[in-house]
Parts: sequence; C-alpha cells; structure tokens
Amino acid sequence: MSAVPRVASRAYPLVVGVVGAGRVGAVLGAALAAAGHDVVAAAAVSAASRERARRLLPRAEILPADEVARAATDLLLLAVPDDALGGVVAGLAATGALDDRTVVAHTSGAHGLAILGDVDGIALHPAMTFTGADGDLDRLPGIAWGVTARDRAFAARLVTDLGGVPEWIAEDARPLYHAALAHGANHLVTLVNEAADVLRAAGVRHPATVLSPLLHAALGNALELGDAALTGPVSRGDAGTVRKHLDRLAPESAPAYLALARRTADRAVAAGRLRPQDAALLLDVLASAHATVGSPS
Repeated sequence: MSAVPRVASRAYPLVVGVVGAGRVGAVLGAALAAAGHDVVAAAAVSAASRERARRLLPRAEILPADEVARAATDLLLLAVPDDALGGVVAGLAATGALDDRTVVAHTSGAHGLAILGDVDGIALHPAMTFTGADGDLDRLPGIAWGVTARDRAFAARLVTDLGGVPEWIAEDARPLYHAALAHGANHLVTLVNEAADVLRAAGVRHPATVLSPLLHAALGNALELGDAALTGPVSRGDAGTVRKHLDRLAPESAPAYLALARRTADRAVAAGRLRPQDAALLLDVLASAHATVGSPS
C-alpha cells in the first residue's frame, strides 16, 4: 500500500466507518454524520457499545471490523485503546480490508503515523474527555485536536468538520503531548475525588458544594496566571500546617499529597512565590515525611 497521500482532492461527503463505538468513537461518528458525512457502518463489541452505536449512529450497520473497513470507502475511524491499536491495524491489513482509497484516522493521543505502517493515515486526537453520552457532542465545538498527518489540508478539513482547531504535533512528540493531557485531565479527576474523600472524613456531607467554587477559581487562575496563581501553605512555607496535614491524612492519601506538595514547593521557589530560605523548614518536613510515608506506589 502506498504511503503517499491521495486524498487532498477527495470529494465530500465522505463514506465513513467506525471501528470502536466506545465513548469516543460513537460520539465522533455522530459528529461526522452531523457534518454531512455518511457513516455507513460501525464495529461494536460490548452491549454498551452496541447500544451507544444504535443511539448515536442510527444509520450505521453494526458489522465486524473487517466488514466496516471494506464499507468505509473514504474514511475509516479507529477509536480503540492505545495498546490495542497496532493489533487492530495489523489484523485489518491481514484480511485485505484496507486499500488505497480509504484514509485511516485513529484517535490515539500517544501514537502517530508509525503505528499505521504504510497505510495513508491521520493521527486525530481530541483534547477532550468523553463519557459516551449525547452531551459530549456539545463539547466538541472549539476544542483543540492533536493532529499528525502527511496531508495536512485533508486533516484540517476533517477537524473543521468536527468543529475543532488542529494543533500540529510532531510524530516523536505525541507521547509527550498525550502525557500532558493525561496528567492534567485524568489526574485532575483523581485529585478532586481524593479531596472529596478527605472532606467526607472531616465530616463534610456534601463535598462538591465546598469544592466546586474553590476548584473552578483555582483552575481559572492557573490557566490565566500560571504559577503566579499558587496559594496555600506550601507556597507560604507554612511547614507546621503541612506537617499537621500529613499527620492526619489516611495512609492511602498521604503519598500523593506529599509528592504534589514537593512539586508545588519546587515550582513556588522557581516562580519567586516562595523564598528559598523560607522553604528550608518546609522541605525538611517533606523530606522527613517522605522517609516515613514513602512515595506513591
């Protein structure tokens, strides 16, 4: 199969197939359909995926992956887990389901074009979190897409159809790009739920009511001001307060708090928010706690 893009002048609308009607694939398929493309087939394995495909892709026939690839004469969207992507591509190629007429676009953030081998393809990753609900469609307009493509014109047109803005990512930078998004979004969910658990332990019945205004303000300030938005005991060098926190936190929460406190101290010093001499006692407390608590496993 040729690695030279042949799609820059492809006529619209596209005939599209979706392999992986999970939280991402079904939503993106629905967005492509809303943009006027013909989503003719989808592969959905689990009962939840089949129900989601029927709901979001009502005109698509539910078929095995190789038959979806054959039906998708213009664009095949692969929305499968990162670690499964290589095997899916290899399996489709082995069955002869892929040909030069079809562009293969995958939604993996960590992978680029190499995972597709000689297939004409696009790495097309939405910088958004998905639940698989209909409301996900409302979040697509205006978001960034991490894109790696040989044919940038075609890729940019696809992203525009999806309501987004392309952010061009070099092949070797995709793992770093994806790490940033996973660190920021996925770990944020963990952080918020950890804070909610600790509030419950402190007797707060409705943690979301307490956290929502605080966290929305903190996120807005961080995005606007960067490290200048840092507040709290670590940024002030309040070693005694941090020691009290660590003394009372549950064993499963203390290591993560400790790691983030140490990184916060480093950033506060580098940003000039915390003077090195004021940080000394705090860093001693963190070092002592690290020896006792250890790092997150």
